[in-house]
Amino acid sequence: MDYITRSIEPELKSRFFGGKALVIYGPRQSGKTTMIRHLVSEYGDDVLWLNGDNPGVRARITGITTSDWRLLLGKCRILVVDEAQHIPDIGMALKLVTDEIPEVQIIASGSSAFELMNRMAEPLTGRKLEYRLLPLSFSELVSCAGLLSETQNRERRLLYGSYPDVVVHPGSEQMLLSELAGSYLFKDIYALDGLRRTNCLDRLVRALAFQIGSEVSRTELADLVGVDVKTVDRYLDLLTKCYIIHPLGAFSRNLRNEIKKGFKVYFHDLGIRNAVIGNFSPLDARSDAGHMWENYLVMERLKLHANRPFPPRSFFWRTRAPSSNEVDYVEEHSGILRAWEFKSNPATTASIPVSFRHAYPEAETGIVTPSNYEKFLLDDK
Repeated sequence: MDYITRSIEPELKSRFFGGKALVIYGPRQSGKTTMIRHLVSEYGDDVLWLNGDNPGVRARITGITTSDWRLLLGKCRILVVDEAQHIPDIGMALKLVTDEIPEVQIIASGSSAFELMNRMAEPLTGRKLEYRLLPLSFSELVSCAGLLSETQNRERRLLYGSYPDVVVHPGSEQMLLSELAGSYLFKDIYALDGLRRTNCLDRLVRALAFQIGSEVSRTELADLVGVDVKTVDRYLDLLTKCYIIHPLGAFSRNLRNEIKKGFKVYFHDLGIRNAVIGNFSPLDARSDAGHMWENYLVMERLKLHANRPFPPRSFFWRTRAPSSNEVDYVEEHSGILRAWEFKSNPATTASIPVSFRHAYPEAETGIVTPSNYEKFLLDDK
């Protein structure tokens, strides 16, 4: 498979030389460096590329002055800072360029949203535009290979996910995912605040992997892992900021017995989730296929909206026992409420709970199955 164009590329190119630094967040190995190289390839020697993983680069940029920048840039029109989160005071360093050398376009990327946002937030306020680059989306893969081809690969996506390296190397998925899950993906977490790899964090990630699509109890997780709730909260926060998991909160507006504070956890990529639990069995041999289908649809829908200026707010909905009615996915945007049930078996009879329809009669509703999911993952409304 040739280069796969990312959906944010036209937006990024339209912002070149517009006076704003372009900052791209996303997990390791999601294709940030490849995409940026593709974007700036036509500028040739007019690009200065700095890698924050390089100690020499970090030393050169730390404490840099405007005069130093002018010498370093020379006649370059584009400055790329890859893995920018590793450079101390990178926000202040890039502020000098945006303020004093505005004709230079800055593109900065980093794998840890937590570190990169903290280092850039205040110095670059009003001087940057932020974007997210996640593993390949359904719409990007459809644009590359066509709708028929991508729907035929549905089971592969549920088993192996859609990290670029995994997608373009069929037959090597398990080896690549083992490497990703074992080192690259968690590297940022262990680098934050001197945190060292612990069995507690490993147990928590594994527990979350077994609970996708189910409501999560922080107290139960703490008991299971053997730590206090505050530690669980901190780990959940780090896993979220490093693009490993995505919590989905509960929607509540009217009913007294609606769940208001609960949340579910999904993995940004099912290939990583399946590597964590060590299970790549075919869907028809699994007991968690329904939850995997739910995880896939939720995360693909979120990818569809990832770089919209004002994306929909996303939730699940459930009432308390004994009624225990549930809606898998709810979106609220511009006063419009939409709700969907996800079913992995197209033949399954399903409907939106009557209690939800009575409470929210204005809501648009639907059932998403393998026979009709294309519209749900392509319709950016």
